[in-house]
Amino acid sequence: MNIQPPLDALDLQEDAARALADDLRAEIDDPQTRLREAETHLEHLAITRKTVTDLADRLPAVPPDLPEHPDLRILVVFNHATGPLRAKDVCEALDHEPLPKNIEGTRAKLKRLVELGILTEADTGTFTQKQ
Repeated sequence: MNIQPPLDALDLQEDAARALADDLRAEIDDPQTRLREAETHLEHLAITRKTVTDLADRLPAVPPDLPEHPDLRILVVFNHATGPLRAKDVCEALDHEPLPKNIEGTRAKLKRLVELGILTEADTGTFTQKQ
């Protein structure tokens, strides 16, 4: 009796099973690697949280006063605004007299904030916060 054909058939089945096992190992390796990366990231976040809370304990309880910089005051006005504002509206909100020199100075500041990407000029002369 010739047993070579059954042995050849077994070789084919072993090769197929070995290839399937290799494919499954590769599929298992990717999620395991991603899981290790996620766990490492979680550990780093926990360390960062602990560092931040430890540092927060050392900070003074009262925040320092913000400087009275005109651009900051203008941003406060826009935070409370319900729509677009003109330079004259900003002057009035800042309690500046609506004189031409004050309006032009405020308009220049508003244009600078547009150039910095903080405000947008909706229409000519009307400004809004960038969304």
